[in-house]
Amino acid sequence: MVIVIDYGSGNLRSVAKALETVGAEVRISQQAEELKQASHLVLPGVGAFADCHRNLSESGLLPPLLEHIQAGKPFLGICVGMQLLFSEGHEYGVHPGLDLFAGSVVRFATDMRDPEDASRHLKVPHMGWNQVQQTQAHPLWKDIPDGSHFYFVHSYHGCPQDPQLIAGSAEYGIPFTAAIARDNLFATQFHPEKSQRYGLRLLHHFTQWRP
Repeated sequence: MVIVIDYGSGNLRSVAKALETVGAEVRISQQAEELKQASHLVLPGVGAFADCHRNLSESGLLPPLLEHIQAGKPFLGICVGMQLLFSEGHEYGVHPGLDLFAGSVVRFATDMRDPEDASRHLKVPHMGWNQVQQTQAHPLWKDIPDGSHFYFVHSYHGCPQDPQLIAGSAEYGIPFTAAIARDNLFATQFHPEKSQRYGLRLLHHFTQWRP
């Protein structure tokens, strides 16, 4: 059973629908006991970092989520669901994350290298299709060509302290982390549920993944 965690962050139905499309048995749940029965967990996310972290903590879903990860079961984070895995987020102040990946989540404009660079004038949020370069071999990339396009909607991006954790990268003015992976954790800044063929393929591989 694949469970999509409902912690009041939205975008749940489209994620669940995409998983159903690839043949998974899916449930959207906000019950801690149900999360404990999941073979695979998905943490989507839309909204502000601090609000999403608070909702997750106050919902009582954080302990079974962490138990699932510690047990070595497959876990997928999507968009803010990826960002929450970092140590801290810099959206409207500095706020703690789950600290599963050492690093920070920062806004695009604060990370541009050269004040005179035209990339500073790119629109934020970064919205639309972008190429993802696969920087780490991973089962979820199977049969997905390197450089395939995925759909993004975000103003912030994660910066891991250990670059070897980066599974995919993209560029929007600067290179940024598009996917991150370690052991039974995989997370994407892009939305696989909105990324058509290759997004669905990645979700299918996730449902079959046995780390």
